[in-house]
Amino acid sequence: MKFYYRFFIVTIFLSLITSCAKKGRPEGGPKDETAPLLVTAKPPYKTLNFKEDEIRIYFDEYIVLKDLSKQLVVSPPLKNPPLISPQGTPSKYITIQLFDTLKPNTTYTFNFGSAVQDNNENNKLENFKYIFSTGDYIDSLKIKGSVGNVLEPKPKKNISVLLYELDSTYTDSTFYKKKPNYVTNTIDSVNFQFENLRKGKYLMMAIDETSSDYIFNSKTDKLAFFKDTISLPRDTIVLEPLITFKEDQPYSFKRGREITKGKILFGFEGEQENMKVALTSQVPVDFKAFSQFEKEKDTLNYWFTPIEADSLNFIVTNSTVLDTVTVRLRKKQIDSLAISSSVSSTLHLKDTVFLKTNNPIVNIDKTKFTLVSKDSIPVDYSLKQQEVNKLAVLFTKEQKTNYKLTVFPNGILDVFETPNDTLTYKFSTKGKEDYGSIVLKVQKEIKTPIIIELLTDGNLVKQEYVKDSKEILFDLLQPKEYSIRAIIDANENKVWDTGVFLKKQQPEKIIYFTKELKLRANWSINETFIVE
Repeated sequence: MKFYYRFFIVTIFLSLITSCAKKGRPEGGPKDETAPLLVTAKPPYKTLNFKEDEIRIYFDEYIVLKDLSKQLVVSPPLKNPPLISPQGTPSKYITIQLFDTLKPNTTYTFNFGSAVQDNNENNKLENFKYIFSTGDYIDSLKIKGSVGNVLEPKPKKNISVLLYELDSTYTDSTFYKKKPNYVTNTIDSVNFQFENLRKGKYLMMAIDETSSDYIFNSKTDKLAFFKDTISLPRDTIVLEPLITFKEDQPYSFKRGREITKGKILFGFEGEQENMKVALTSQVPVDFKAFSQFEKEKDTLNYWFTPIEADSLNFIVTNSTVLDTVTVRLRKKQIDSLAISSSVSSTLHLKDTVFLKTNNPIVNIDKTKFTLVSKDSIPVDYSLKQQEVNKLAVLFTKEQKTNYKLTVFPNGILDVFETPNDTLTYKFSTKGKEDYGSIVLKVQKEIKTPIIIELLTDGNLVKQEYVKDSKEILFDLLQPKEYSIRAIIDANENKVWDTGVFLKKQQPEKIIYFTKELKLRANWSINETFIVE
């Protein structure tokens, strides 16, 4: 009897030990949805007269740090980044090691964003901060605001917002050379908030940067700036949105280089409107040359009939800037002629058929072209050269019709006297019922002219310059989703102008129509756009 009693007691004891050794949440138990909590910190949170070089922050459970490099914002920024550990392994504490000499009488904030998460369920400790002061008090002034982008209706996250103190050391070049006095960002929304600011006068900037060093690089970064000086103390300040934009770069010539025999690429940066290339070398009388800017690239293409020479000399000018350039000629192979059509299978009723070549066109023989519709009926057409390497085929398009364009050999001759092979392009049109229309009533509440732009997938479909209130018809539109915006043309030059920080010039304002317009075939949408 004693044996069975002892066996029973031992069995229960072992069962208890086994169940206690199991980790994790019991089956069917409630899910942990509680974020980690700060238990204590050494030195304590909001320590005054801070002089330590190491901080340790303890939590009530095991935590991990996620995306710390993106989430952590230290304000004011440190010259030497702190070492924060552990990363990648669970721990009940965070250690921050400082390697900077801290500024006197300054409140520092380590904002971890949502980087601190519990180890089991990844519950985030949102907007977690550790704050201390090297002076006798914690600064407590605040500024709130938001950030948008002048050319993008949908806001972008993770924009750095900077405050520069306007003291005796500040100049306009500070923005390009030094880190700000305070920094925050818009990690999870378009909104930002500065806290723990001290009394003073400030300039506020925002940058959409590539390097995350809080120093503006005009070649790669977008910026926004608040034109007026911000004076503290006041009550909490709520500002108008900061609108980021990309500055135009000043013109700068890079170099010229031969990329294939008979073709030189001239690279540059910035505004090229007045850029010209002049050949100064002696060349044969039958020498031919063509130049054309490559769209959306800082490149001027220069083609020429090949000659026996080691190099060519050029003068490259842009307004008052002049560069002399020598280009070595070493390439042996000419680019063979390639021709492509702008239309694949469907020719929309408002589109034009373009033939694009990789080399300049020097001769067109219309007798080598044929355009026929269904049943091989000839179609009356004309040819017009739009650019040095772009040819338009113009004709009156009929609805629901099949077409065939043929270019026989020697119809097109390029600068290297290379003719085309036989080319055949087949395409067809649709009926008007396959398209839709948008009728837009523009109601102007301002005197300034505006540019109304219709876009789809970020691409411009059509634009119209509007001086007075009017109704605009956008017809024969493909069934797609469209957006509309109004550019306030303040200087009345009929194009949108970006901003310039050093001139304190904001970009021209763009107002987006509040609706996305989903257009269906054989459908018309009527809307009113009030621009004020």
